[in-house]
This record gives sequence, C-alpha cells and structure tokens, in this order.
Amino acid sequence: MSRPGWDLSALLNAADPRAPRHQRHLWLVRLVEWLRHGPAQGQAGDTPMPVLRIRHLLNVLERNAEPRERVVALLGRFWRETDLASLFADFGFTARRDLWGEVGERLAVQWLPGTPDTDDLAALFQLIFTRDDDHAWFGAIDEATLARLVALMSAARGGAVPAPGEEPAADWRAPLLQAMTWLVSAIRAAAFAPALRCRMGAELLANQPFDQLAPAAQSLIDALRSGDPLAAAPHANYLRALLQRCHAAADSIYDHLEEFGVSVNIVFEVQQLQARAIRLEALVDLAMSATPQRELHRLLVDLVALARERRSVRALLARQYSLMARKVAERHAETGEHYITRTRDEYATMLRQAAGGGAVIAGTTFAKFFLLALGLAPFWSGVAAGMNYAISFLIVHLMHWTVATKQPAMTAPALAEKLAGLGVGARDDQRNAGRDIAAVEAFVDEVSHLVRSQIAGILGNIALVIPVVLVLQWLAWAQAGRPLVSEADARYVLHSITLLGPTALFAAFTGVLLFASSLVAGWVENWFVYHRIESALAYNPGIVARLGAPRALRWSAWWRGNISGVAANVTLGLMLGVAPVLLAFVGLHIEVRHVTLSSGQLAAAASTLGWETLREPAFWWCAAGLVVTAVLNLGVSFWLALKVALRSRRITLKDRRRLYGGVWRRLRRAPRSFLLPE
Repeated sequence: MSRPGWDLSALLNAADPRAPRHQRHLWLVRLVEWLRHGPAQGQAGDTPMPVLRIRHLLNVLERNAEPRERVVALLGRFWRETDLASLFADFGFTARRDLWGEVGERLAVQWLPGTPDTDDLAALFQLIFTRDDDHAWFGAIDEATLARLVALMSAARGGAVPAPGEEPAADWRAPLLQAMTWLVSAIRAAAFAPALRCRMGAELLANQPFDQLAPAAQSLIDALRSGDPLAAAPHANYLRALLQRCHAAADSIYDHLEEFGVSVNIVFEVQQLQARAIRLEALVDLAMSATPQRELHRLLVDLVALARERRSVRALLARQYSLMARKVAERHAETGEHYITRTRDEYATMLRQAAGGGAVIAGTTFAKFFLLALGLAPFWSGVAAGMNYAISFLIVHLMHWTVATKQPAMTAPALAEKLAGLGVGARDDQRNAGRDIAAVEAFVDEVSHLVRSQIAGILGNIALVIPVVLVLQWLAWAQAGRPLVSEADARYVLHSITLLGPTALFAAFTGVLLFASSLVAGWVENWFVYHRIESALAYNPGIVARLGAPRALRWSAWWRGNISGVAANVTLGLMLGVAPVLLAFVGLHIEVRHVTLSSGQLAAAASTLGWETLREPAFWWCAAGLVVTAVLNLGVSFWLALKVALRSRRITLKDRRRLYGGVWRRLRRAPRSFLLPE
C-alpha cells in the first residue's frame, strides 16, 4: 500500500482530485509515508525529518501553481466528503461500554487490515498514523510551518480553519459543534447507566450536572452559530464548570469501588466517561480560541498519540487491572498479616501452627499413595488428587494451622502495604529523604520478619510430617506385617523427587500455582464484596427464615472472614492435582513438587525400604531436592506476589532497586535476623 521510496515529484503527479475515494485516501497515506521516510532526526539541529519534509513540500507547492491546484482540490474533496466530526467525537472510544469490547477493537486494529475506502475520518486516521513516533514529529511542527499548513487547508476548504489574521468562515466550526453534541449525548448516557449512577456521591449529583450538560452545550452551540464570540463566552465558561463537576462525580465512583469491591468494566466505563469529558472541553477550547490553529494542532497531536495507544492491548489491560491488582493485594494484605511473626511468642505460635499443618499433610501423603493404587484414568486420578489436597488444605485452614508454602503469596501484599503512601524515592529534600530511608528500613524489617516466619513454617511442617509418617508406617508394620507404601512406590519416590531430575523445574511450577491460587482468592473475595454477598447472607428474607437472624449473622461473618482462605485452599488443591493432567494432555509432562508433601513421601519411602536406605546416595539426592523445592516453592510464589503488590502500589523500578539493596545490606550485616527473632 505504502511506497516510501517515492520521490516528491512522483507523489505530486499522483495527486488526482477526480480519482475514486480510495485512491485519494491512499494518496494521503503515501504522503505521510513519504514524510516519515528517512532518519528520525533531520540535519537542522533537532528538527525531525518529517517536519523538514513538510517544509520542502510547502516550498514546492508555493512555487508551482499546477500541482498546488491539484493538491488543494484533492484536499477540498477530502474535507467535503469525509465525516470530520467522527474523528473528534468517536476516535479513541469504544462503541461498547465494556472492557472486552475495547480489547476486541484493539485486536481488530492490530490484526485486521484497514481500508482507505471510507468516509469515517476516525478509521482513516488509524490507517494514516501507524508508527509509534508519529506523535513526536507531528508535535514538533513549529508555528511558522503550522501557519503555512493552515493556509493550505484553508484554501482547500474555503476557510476550514482560519489562518492568522484571516476572518474565519462561518462553517469551520460545524464539525466541532456536531462532535460536541455527540460527546454530550455519550457522557450523559454513561453517567445515567445504573452501574455508574448508583456509585456516584449523592452530594455531587445534587445540582444535576449531567442533566444540565445538554442545555448548556446547546446554548453554547447556538451562540457560536450566531457568530458572536462575546455572547458565547459565558456559555463556554458555564459548560466548563459543569464538566468539572461531572469529573468530580465520576471520581467519586473510585471511592465506592475502594470500599465495596472493584469491577474492571466499571473502571473502564468511568475512564471512558472522563476521557469524553476531557475531549469535550478540548473542543470547547478550540471553538472559543482566538488562535484555533494552535488548539487544533494540540488536539491532533493528542489524537495521533492515541492512535499509537490503541494499537496496544497490553497497555489497556495494564491500566485497567491496576486497581484490581491493588484491591487483590489489599485483600491479601489483610489476611497475610497473621503469617508474619515479629516476636518470640509469635514465632513459637507459628511453629505450633505449622506442626499442626504437617500432621494433616502426613495423612494427605498416604491418601495420595492410596489414590494412585486405585489405577484411575489420568483425568480422574488428577481430580481425586486435587480433592485430596483441597480437603487437606481446608482442614488446615479451619483448624487455624498453616502450610508453609501458602504463606508467600499472602504475605507479599502485606509487605507492600507498608510502602503505601510513603513515596519511597519520590522526594529530594533532606527532611523527606530521611523519611524515605526510614521507609526502606521498615520494609527490610518486614522482609526479615517474613523470611524467618516462612522458615518457621517449613520447619514446623517437616518437624511433624516426618514423625507422623514414620509412626503410621510402624503401626502398619506392627498390625499388618507390611508398610502402607509398597516397595515399588517407595523406589519410584526416590527416583522422582531427586535433585538429579527435573525437581527444580517442577518446584518452580508449583510456586507459580501457589501464586495463582492467591490471585484467585483475591478475585473471589473482591467478587464477594462487590456483589454484597455478606449483606445478602445476613439479611436475605429467605435465609433469615431458614436460619434465624442470629445464625444468619454468624454465617455471614464467617464467610466474610473465610472466603479468601476457602477459595485459596480449594483452588490450590485442585490446581496441584488437575494442572499436571491437563498439561500432559497437550504434551507437557510437568508434575508438582510441594516441599511438605515431598518430605512425607520421602519419609514413607525410607521407612518402607529400611535403614539401609540412608546409606544410598539416592536418598541424599532426594534430601537435597527437598531443600531446593522449599526454596523455589517459597521464592517463586513470593517473587510473583511481591511484583504484583509493588506494581499495584506503583513503586518505580528505581525504588525497587533501593528496596532490594536494603535487603542485601541487612543480610550481610545481620544474617541472624532472617532466621530467629530478637
């Protein structure tokens, strides 16, 4: 389609105002390609090459009447036959009021070819400006060059945008006024939708700012059409004031979401509403400006930058999910606090809770061997294993015990919560620099508390899972004359969890599943709060009639306090069992390696094979595999959770490096603080 190798003579010779629409629009695409062709920077200082080429083009057209007449005629047809208002009113906004509609439109922009045979300037704009740096050179057009461009466009349209010192034509604002009408309609429709209207602050809607937009905008439009700018000024100021109040009302929705749960579709709708209000204000400024060419240039630069942004699905999702990530992190910050020990008493309590979890996992270990002995089909074997894990983790949760590997994904958001509002690295004055240093030290203190808490969790788990397994094996020998685990299964354990195999990879994969379960738990709790299930369980007439008011209140409070834990444990258990089976179906033979479960399996295998197993290198390679499994289970899940938590707090890369540096300094200076409480 584009031929950047064309020279200017060939390009001007191809300008045919009598050509079909698609050929005329293709000529505009080729013109912009020609402007971009060449090095990013020109030869005259820092002036971009496209700006130099625009000047050269204008010089040629001003010296040669014949090509100028054809170009002016071509541009004249473009202004008359193209829907200019659609660019100002629709470009950058999705026709659907949901996030996934916008994702679909962006994917279509990326993957589907656009056609120049259209009268929609918004669609043509996306086809013309396709490079990431287009907004940079477009914004670098200087005042003198801009004035010459405006004169050319004015000649094409008969005064489309008035040149400096030129009397404006009566109809140059017509597309702007049409766009203003469409934008007001879209803003009102979004604001009156129940999802947004019910979440706005009632005091901010008392004067009905959204209701007043339409008559205020119509009054301004009528005044502008009358040709009296002085009469239009009060209407413009009033409309701007209304838009500010509309902005404040839309902002209040975020306060509601902070308290009652987040919906990414609502966040997207609010951002679309606010973006339309900003666009409407820009059009008002353009229509009222004494130098409209400058305002139009500024607006077009923003639209060119928006054309770049609309090609990125990742940027859209990152922006939309930042608030969701923050709420997930905050939910887990609440539940993760009790996993962090700061005193000797809390450390001892963590050891006891972890020991209880280890006792339960001992039973899980034998249940796993029993399920494998049933010889179920692979899928049902995975489901059975997942249910085994899920039930075990739920028992641990309900008994207020702990499994060490579940801690990191919960505690990382609690760690990042300590940085909320501190602005680490954001200030330069001496007083606030001291606050930053204190913030980093507080973060490092929490890291040391967290690490030794997780070590206590692992030690507590292993300290009881191994003895309980050995006792159960001894009882089986004493009562039945044979162990609970066969010799073949024991040999398989020594072969599977050894460090010489893919144990490290499987342990890291398990860390990813641990992190994923925490995300699911945060999402489920946000869903629970967003849909007000707690209130429904407490006050729903049907539930109250069956349970009674006191029991319904207790049931509601229990679910509010345990919904995250139940979701995390059930999800983690099912993923540990089913994920390997589903991956094997597509040819990826990946297993899970959970340090507490693997410790129980190794103890069971050793007790089946006898004391001589301790002399075999295979046993000690498995013991080394347990150490690596513990590090990767904890490290991978913690790193992923901390990354999400820090990103949700918008901690910059520079600040992250300062935090990591503080941790390393503490590790060198006081390594004991990461192992035992003071």
